[in-house]
Amino acid sequence: MPVVDQGAAVMGLRAWFARLGGRPEPVAEPAPRPRTPTAEDIGAALDAVEHLVAGGAVPALVQSRVRRVVGTVRDTVPRLANLGPGSAQAYTVVATATDYLPQALSNYTRLPRSWADSRPVEGGKTSLMLLVDQLDLLAATMDQVLDAVVRVDADALVAHGRFLQEKFGRLGAPAPLDPPPAATPRSSLDLP
Repeated sequence: MPVVDQGAAVMGLRAWFARLGGRPEPVAEPAPRPRTPTAEDIGAALDAVEHLVAGGAVPALVQSRVRRVVGTVRDTVPRLANLGPGSAQAYTVVATATDYLPQALSNYTRLPRSWADSRPVEGGKTSLMLLVDQLDLLAATMDQVLDAVVRVDADALVAHGRFLQEKFGRLGAPAPLDPPPAATPRSSLDLP
């Protein structure tokens, strides 16, 4: 006997009765689109991460790495527009703040501390060593993204400098609109 999806059968029956009665067929509501996190959402996620590692919840070497990642993300967020809409690097920054970093810390903090810091779990590494590796990878990635977003502003500064140099010449050289200074006649009484 075939399996009947009760929800589809009820919806089909409702649609049939609606058509029979001359009413328009019910239209399913589209699923709401997830909203893009704002700078405030990212800041709140970073605040939560900092709160999670505060007060000795994780070893100092983890706290310092988390602070490095969080600081780099905070420096990057105001410049995300430099990467353009739909940028994979911008997505990486948002995902690091809202998913990658919190998830790595959550996975570690769920483990008993002495076990996580002393028992090898993969490739001879403890959970603590694995977390440190993950945090170092996130830090290096965030450094690369920060370099990319700041490079846009640096390139704009370089381009503007080239424009000014073409327009007005080199520093110390007479401006192209100024006539060269006239030679002042020397008197025979002037000292050499």
